[in-house]
Amino acid sequence: MSDSKLTRRAIVTTGVAALGLLAFPAVLRAQTLPDYEPENNANTARRNVMGFRNHHWRDHFSNLRRGAILCDTYSRALHYWSEDESIYLAYPCSVPMTEEFTRRGMTEVTLKRFEPTWIPTPNMRRRDPSLPERVEGGDPSNPLGTRALNLSWQYYRIHGIDNPAKVGRRASNGCFGMLNQHAERIYDLAVIGTQVRVI
Repeated sequence: MSDSKLTRRAIVTTGVAALGLLAFPAVLRAQTLPDYEPENNANTARRNVMGFRNHHWRDHFSNLRRGAILCDTYSRALHYWSEDESIYLAYPCSVPMTEEFTRRGMTEVTLKRFEPTWIPTPNMRRRDPSLPERVEGGDPSNPLGTRALNLSWQYYRIHGIDNPAKVGRRASNGCFGMLNQHAERIYDLAVIGTQVRVI
């Protein structure tokens, strides 16, 4: 009987140690990420660890005409529903750095841009005059990544990203940045007039 308990204890101890070793590289990675948000913000998740929330489109839209995109600033995720309800996608995204840069409500996709050129907004250039005047599409350092969806709000976009470490973090000047492969998928599905709601 005592041998049996000893064996179980050994298995549990070994399992816990193994889990610790598996988590160790993630801890190292987290420590090397740059800070995009204050760590004392208790209302948001630390770093880029997110808790996806389940959403149903009916809670945010009256219909799915031309599809619908929900940008959730709380769980730092973008949700997409196709018009015929056959496709539902949820991806992590970066969100605005501060409330000052955050705009909530209803908007829509007004322009789809393949390999977009990035031009900093006048406010961005005032805050940081060292920013380049423009970064051409296709440049790996382009903050818009490989695809962009312009919204009806001036300077607000859903787009790819130049630095994957920003995804899931408060890292933008108002836009929603996604891994390029996710932005490309949403770009392919969205149309001009796709509804967008930011919460």
